[in-house]
Amino acid sequence: MSSRRRNVLIGHQLDIVEQTLTSAVLSYDKALDLFIADAKRKALRDYTIVYYRRECNDFRGYLVQQEHDLFIHEITREIINSYVEDMQMVRKLKAATINTKLRSIRAFFGWLYKCKYIVSNPMERYPLMRERTGKVETFSLKQLKQLLNAPDKRTFTGQRDYTFLLLLLETGIRLNEAAGILVEDVKLSEGQIFIRNTKNHFHRYVPIQAKMKEQLRRYLKLRGSCETEHLFVTIDETQLKRGAMQKIVAHYGNKANIKGVRCSPHTMRHTFAKMCVMNGAGIFELQKILGHSTMEMVRVYVNLYSSEVNDKHKSFSPLNNL
Repeated sequence: MSSRRRNVLIGHQLDIVEQTLTSAVLSYDKALDLFIADAKRKALRDYTIVYYRRECNDFRGYLVQQEHDLFIHEITREIINSYVEDMQMVRKLKAATINTKLRSIRAFFGWLYKCKYIVSNPMERYPLMRERTGKVETFSLKQLKQLLNAPDKRTFTGQRDYTFLLLLLETGIRLNEAAGILVEDVKLSEGQIFIRNTKNHFHRYVPIQAKMKEQLRRYLKLRGSCETEHLFVTIDETQLKRGAMQKIVAHYGNKANIKGVRCSPHTMRHTFAKMCVMNGAGIFELQKILGHSTMEMVRVYVNLYSSEVNDKHKSFSPLNNL
């Protein structure tokens, strides 16, 4: 006579039930919709949500191309490995680009595992590719002068764009951060600007000096009152969107015929960091102003642009005694 089966499921039996009730019937598209909905509930930045959707859809495109079933529980580490190989060998993507995509799907599967939509996470501790730190592009002083002289300051848009360019150079803020500044965030009397639309959700103040305050005061008078509270506005008195702001540096770089360097807001950020380091800024001050959550990129700036090593080398160069 056989023994009676235990009615309470335990161990791997519960895993079977968990998989059957969740991941086995959850399609990739449905899982992604749930992930994006959660990101919106958490009030993540629009740019971050677009990034997650874009890169997760890139991985979905690979799954379709390879004729894999679009069920979450069937995605294995081996499939992800083959995806990385495809990006390397077929698409010839750079390590930094591949890592950008991996971070997105790592966040996606990490969330699915945390919420128990999958019983194992194929992206758990998945290593990123080693990136070689290349040359960080910056503007020369001559190029900066050409860039700042390019806007027509007899027009409203010229004054607005000149203010934007000066602000990028004065503070090193990111494009998204500049796009999120409201009029009330400009504290002229205190010599500060409040940065609310940050990458890591830690709000901060950045200092501004006399020349920047003078230009902001001038621009604010020209701007006047608008329905939008955003600092930078169009001639129709609506918010100047991130996409339009993205093109400003490139537009004036082309107008000034600047060659050999990418004309973008991020190049302005690199230039700010370079000039601060060369003028003696410490890593902690630079980290605070730039809003970096780690020291990694700040150390890159210091290693590239600090004049301290060059100055000391003058005293200990082996050739001094020859």
